[in-house]
Amino acid sequence: MSVMPVGGIVPRTAEEAAGNAADVVVRNARIHTGDPRRPQAGALAVRDGVITAIGDDADVAPFVGPSTTVVDALGRRVVPGLNDAHLHVIRGGLSYVLELRWDGVRSLRQALAMLREQAARTPKGQWVRVVGGWSAEQFAERRLPTPAELNEAAPDTPVFVLHLYQSAILNRAALKAVGYDATTPDPRGGQIVRGRNGEPNGMLLAAPSALVLYSTLAKAPALPPEDRKSSTRHFLRELNRFGLTSAIDAAGGFQNFPENYATVTELAREGLLSLRIAYHLFPQTAGQELDDLKRWIEMVRPEDGDEWLRLNGAGENLTWAAADFENFAEPRPELGSYEGEFEKAVRLLMENGWGFRLHATYDETIRRDLAVFEKLAAEGLFPQGNRWLFDHAETVSRESLDRIARLGGALSVQNRLSFQGETFTRRYGAGAAAEAPPIRAMLDRGLNVAAGTDATRVSSYNPWVALHWLVSGRTVGGLAMRPPQNRVDRATALAMYTTAGAALTGEQDVKGVLRPGCYGDLAVLSDDFFTVPEQEIPHIESVLTVVGGRIVHAAAEYEGLDEELPPISPAWSPVARFGGYQSTGARQAELLGEVVAESELQRGWRVSRGQHVERELPFDPCFVL
Repeated sequence: MSVMPVGGIVPRTAEEAAGNAADVVVRNARIHTGDPRRPQAGALAVRDGVITAIGDDADVAPFVGPSTTVVDALGRRVVPGLNDAHLHVIRGGLSYVLELRWDGVRSLRQALAMLREQAARTPKGQWVRVVGGWSAEQFAERRLPTPAELNEAAPDTPVFVLHLYQSAILNRAALKAVGYDATTPDPRGGQIVRGRNGEPNGMLLAAPSALVLYSTLAKAPALPPEDRKSSTRHFLRELNRFGLTSAIDAAGGFQNFPENYATVTELAREGLLSLRIAYHLFPQTAGQELDDLKRWIEMVRPEDGDEWLRLNGAGENLTWAAADFENFAEPRPELGSYEGEFEKAVRLLMENGWGFRLHATYDETIRRDLAVFEKLAAEGLFPQGNRWLFDHAETVSRESLDRIARLGGALSVQNRLSFQGETFTRRYGAGAAAEAPPIRAMLDRGLNVAAGTDATRVSSYNPWVALHWLVSGRTVGGLAMRPPQNRVDRATALAMYTTAGAALTGEQDVKGVLRPGCYGDLAVLSDDFFTVPEQEIPHIESVLTVVGGRIVHAAAEYEGLDEELPPISPAWSPVARFGGYQSTGARQAELLGEVVAESELQRGWRVSRGQHVERELPFDPCFVL
């Protein structure tokens, strides 16, 4: 069926199509294929999940049958589907509909207005939780909310607000719900901030371990199993909204295998995933990591599954003792001796054909890890064809990059410094920030460097915020961290989000490019990534996302073409009211920042002169949506 103008294309009859009819044809497009043999095209056809033809309108016309969906791209840019190489998608989906997202919100006033309204809608016994994806630097006010503001906005409903992996803010009701009082001891590596009377004041600090934040959030009510399926489907649709068609799940804390993978496994079995997921397994309990890895090796094998859900290996932690937490508000953690158990874990994986990924923020950790790998390399275990990589690597040295290259490793970088760049710069200085991470040095060595977000708790899941960071070197607060010599052009940035990620999962022959025989995964963009002004890159969205020939997201002229989702449950969900990422146009965001900043300056000027200032409401009624 034709769904858009199709001048010059006449559907063939069923007999004429003779089994060659495409499921979807996209025409009148500016297609960036990612294929150096044919970098540009104007049309493509997808049949049985893969691309069958690419060229111009005349090339795809023979594949249009009576049941083909023909999409006129209206001259828009089309790109291969994006692939987030480090996303906590499985964990994020299990609670997505319970979370109030401040991703993209430009004012703390607006954020508090959303929180106040959501608290009024949240039933007794449930929480309001803001779980990452934002930074104080994105707000015009350039600050966090205070416990007092949370208490005023939600006097009776527990509120938990996570800020990166640095801190969390709780109101009085949340402190009561989790049982924190004057007698509660500080957990190892964390701090419960207390007032003069010894009672918790609502601030939790990662010092530097984020486990105090994880464990507190884990006390919140969880969704029942059926709602977890719906929540995950809505989260995947939200990712499709930005043109994501694949993700590599990096596992993470409080993500147990197999129980916390049951939801995506069931959705895959029912054919209801709208995002391709390659997942990792992460030992959860310190002291029994080797036992977990041995057990999993007996249960599953890398590449078990199919093109929608498949195991990719172990990590991002193999042993807890080797984890260097990335709270840049705190000094770099000094790790104890961990090499003995770490070597056993790596040896076990390599001998059994398992690849792995490693969380490693600092070069000090990377050097120690590489020494273990080089010891095993002397026995022939590196390189041995098993895919392995370092994640994050903000302060990796050039010497370490050379060692990674010799051992056959790869890298996955995330835009964590979009949200923590100002904090990093204050601690380590502008010189170190300019090289955090040294992306150009990585690429110059021929290393495979994939890109992602580390969402949902650190960064936002919006890939265009990450692509903006790769291209511009700027944080969400506007700080220019990385100079031009450590940035990448737009085509390279897109390749890091497509072909490089495919290589990390061994799918480079079928994913990340648009050519015959490859997956029919693509996004029709709202604005042309290659020509839009740099500051507007974060505001790009997909108006049509196709995964394996299925239209999984449709907006603008294509609204209603995507697959139907079940209603959001529970009905009081923050997502049902506010949606996910809060989009604003570039100019609108700029004007909002100017207005709020001017308001704060005027208020400060009056206070400094002893003038009476009315006590401000914790929210601006203009932002009650």
